[in-house]
Amino acid sequence: MNYGSEILNRTVDELMKLPGIGRKTAQRLAFYLLKSSPDDAEALANAILELKQKVRFCKQCFNASEQDLCNLCRDAGRDDSIFCVVEEVNDLLALEKTADFKGRYHVLQGHLSPLDGIGPDDLRVRELMERLEKIDVKEIIMATNPNAEGEATALYLMKLIKPLGIKITRIARGLPVGSDLEFSDEVTLSRALEGRQEM
Repeated sequence: MNYGSEILNRTVDELMKLPGIGRKTAQRLAFYLLKSSPDDAEALANAILELKQKVRFCKQCFNASEQDLCNLCRDAGRDDSIFCVVEEVNDLLALEKTADFKGRYHVLQGHLSPLDGIGPDDLRVRELMERLEKIDVKEIIMATNPNAEGEATALYLMKLIKPLGIKITRIARGLPVGSDLEFSDEVTLSRALEGRQEM
């Protein structure tokens, strides 16, 4: 669609690259930015640049961090004997909001999806296995999303971890199938953690 401005066209196209943003939403955002003050637009642009320049992934668990180790990995009060494996940082944040889990996390940064060409080497599986070899872990909670990809990822990891003799549990089915953890409320996530079952 031609908006009468090449810059506006390009802005809409760039906004459409964001997840969950279609043409109408991108158009609405572009016009909002056009109407906003130069200071507001500059603040947004600076925040995006600073995000790209200063935020990286924790070298241990792959959570977002401005330092080599994230605040959760630096927290000496967390239980090293229990790990929670999640697909994305958004899932970690959702679980942290429950305040029920006090162990360590490992963010896979995705899920297995052969149709999309995403295999184990595209995830942080090797790093997880290396962590498990160094630490005396008693339980792994598989908190992958309750959809086909999340289930396949959990089963794949279970086959790798089971020979290590570590107890493996899966978060309970309090979460709707086909949804993402990041969109679940704290009560549902708390119940899912409490009702986890051994795999």
